[in-house]
Amino acid sequence: MRLFAVMTLLASLPTANTVVAVDRIRVATFNTSLYSDQAGGLIQRLQRGDASARKIAAVIQHQRPDLLLLNEFDYDAEGRAADLFQKCYLGKAQFGQKPITYKYRYFAPVNTGVPSGFDLNGDGKTEGGNDAFGFGNHPGQYGMLVLSKFPIDKRVVRTFQKFLWKDMPQARIPLHADGSPWYSEAAWNAFRLSSKSHWDIPVATPMGTLHFLASHPTPPVFDGPEDRNGKRNADEIRFWGEYVWNRGNDWIVDDLGLRGGLMDDARFVIAGDLNADYADGDGIRGAITELLENPRMLRMLTPRSEGAAQASEATGGANLKHRGSPRHDTGDFGPRVGNLRLDYVLPSLGWQVVGNGVFWPKSGEPGHDWLDATDHRMVWVDLRGD
Repeated sequence: MRLFAVMTLLASLPTANTVVAVDRIRVATFNTSLYSDQAGGLIQRLQRGDASARKIAAVIQHQRPDLLLLNEFDYDAEGRAADLFQKCYLGKAQFGQKPITYKYRYFAPVNTGVPSGFDLNGDGKTEGGNDAFGFGNHPGQYGMLVLSKFPIDKRVVRTFQKFLWKDMPQARIPLHADGSPWYSEAAWNAFRLSSKSHWDIPVATPMGTLHFLASHPTPPVFDGPEDRNGKRNADEIRFWGEYVWNRGNDWIVDDLGLRGGLMDDARFVIAGDLNADYADGDGIRGAITELLENPRMLRMLTPRSEGAAQASEATGGANLKHRGSPRHDTGDFGPRVGNLRLDYVLPSLGWQVVGNGVFWPKSGEPGHDWLDATDHRMVWVDLRGD
């Protein structure tokens, strides 16, 4: 009965006749670094007037996506930070750009900063960000915000904030050197897979319903030989592959108790800072490649920029040993780590890609001086119905 109700609600989503006709839609992801170590700190930043937020808004105004995921945007239950960002930043011209308005948005609680009650990092304590369900100094730090020009029916959004890691078949269990489990039995039985959350957000675009699959897996670093963050990152990414390839996955249960993955005929876009480079970095090799090669994913040219190539050469350091094309990089992490491709917008079959890219202007080009607001770059894809 619950699945039937969801299908009925999906059918009731606004159709293309209720929105302005367009010949393409632009979908984007952007890790904004709009967070604070203090609860409510982002609200205070935005109220005071924040130089980085102005630059982030300028990028959005310049690129003008129709559907946008913002990673690392602190969550607050009343949406005050989202209100301020729209009114005082997106809604006002930044550095000569035209204001932009998003009528629809979605945000929800995430696991970062939520106390687990267990010693997750093995330091003998059960407090602090490292012992939260997702690393964070307060609940909601490094949250997610979706902005849309098209209607979102929040009644049928599926969230997987509380899905347990242990319930994923063949979960990559972190182990001590002697082969014993890193986490205690009680901790493992309560451990959530998502370091933030996984969201399936149906959006009524002029070309039909688009399931916007948003997440922000943990970085695969800041751990030890047990590789607990690397394994979690890989399984957070694998979750989407299992979710869209709906074959015997009744083990997937959302926060309302609905089982199973995405319907076979649904069109989707997976978006977010997935913290995994297919060729370089510290992630588990093959984790992101497995998702890119999922049978339901559309094959397309990799988003790129000449600014990324220029930055890689200028920074040097680890970049000199990287195997991946520097034009594909989406973030600048300094000479020790180098630049990496971590941010993705991945459409499903059923879409036609008519353009894509990474907003990374070369030195001297318009917008280059906005790039220091965050260590990530916006990735965008223009889509038409196939």
